[in-house]
Amino acid sequence: MNENNGKSFRFSTRLHLRVLTGLKASNIEELLELIKNVPGSSIYYHTHHFLQQHQYLSPEPPNDFAHWITSALNEEVLGEKIASIDTIKFPTIRDLRNEIIRTIEGCIKENPRIKLRFASPDKTFHFIKSTSFILPTDYVAKNLEDFLEILKKITPDSIYFHMFEARLRLDMETNDFSFWLGTSLSEVELAGKLASLDPYTYTMEDLRKRIIEIVEERLKNAKN
Repeated sequence: MNENNGKSFRFSTRLHLRVLTGLKASNIEELLELIKNVPGSSIYYHTHHFLQQHQYLSPEPPNDFAHWITSALNEEVLGEKIASIDTIKFPTIRDLRNEIIRTIEGCIKENPRIKLRFASPDKTFHFIKSTSFILPTDYVAKNLEDFLEILKKITPDSIYFHMFEARLRLDMETNDFSFWLGTSLSEVELAGKLASLDPYTYTMEDLRKRIIEIVEERLKNAKN
């Protein structure tokens, strides 16, 4: 998270560790029960790990739950409904978890035969949780000019942490950048522009470029 010292913003990065939970599902009822009870870090992992591991590839990452329901249980309708859940709409993992639960329960109610589908032993769903270690970097921005220059240097992991984890996993209403810009620099309009970005539609490098463009435009207008 950002480290406020007056108006300064310290950029952070994170190391990511996958941990097997030992929990597994072979049918939709088992999957549903575990989704209700696994740690939030597991829900986070299964809906976000593609973004973490493939930062330079095309966006629109697969959802592990949707992929398994479609490929292992051959339930394409439910799989498509889970895949279509718009992650950006949910401010917390808890809200995202509840939407996944609601969608699965609704489909079971409409089509109880889904409960009869079992995955083969080699296609059992294994729950994994995501453990992140947050590390402060040496980069500290004291103003908008500093912020812009550092954006060009930091790693994709740092972009990911401040734009994704801070908002969703850490239960913040907005991303770290927007929060700092709006509260410490009183750049409310600029903060709003960054907050309105849908980071799930960009690769990490494209997201970096878009943020840089928005900040450069703000600085250019300030000089005119």
